[in-house]
Formats: sequence, C-alpha cells, structure tokens
Amino acid sequence: MEQLKLQLKEQIIDALNLEDMTPADIEDAAPLFGEGLGLDSIDALELIMILDKQYGIKFADKQASKAALASIDAMAAYVTEHRTK
Repeated sequence: MEQLKLQLKEQIIDALNLEDMTPADIEDAAPLFGEGLGLDSIDALELIMILDKQYGIKFADKQASKAALASIDAMAAYVTEHRTK
C-alpha cells in the first residue's frame, strides 16, 4: 500500500503541476481539499481522470468520489478495493 500511496502522490504532483512539492510534502491522512493540500473542484476532475486512466476506476456518484478523494489514505484504499487495471 505504501508503494501505491507514493505512486498516487507522484501522479497528483505531475497532473496538477505542483512543481514545488515532493511526495514527502503530502501527508497520507491530510485532506486533499480545503485546509489540507488546498485542491479545488477542477483539481478533483483531474484526480478522477487519473483514477480512471491509471486504475480503471469509474465513480457511480458524487458521494463516492468525494469520499475516495478525501486524502491519500482514502484514495489508496479505494484504488485497492475497486481497481480494474
């Protein structure tokens, strides 16, 4: 799971052009939106595209995507459970 978390962090940094950040700067349990990393709804769409393209994950509804994108821990758990690639 640690490898997956590192991979997710690297994908987020690349996709969102967070050039001044490293994976170590992103805490696993910290919120990705709001007070945590400070991502917004446009960033959420990018994350959804990453999960679809890299792991074959499609979200059925907004609540599922909101819960899955809450933190790196949440994303890794969701990917582990729902990946098709």
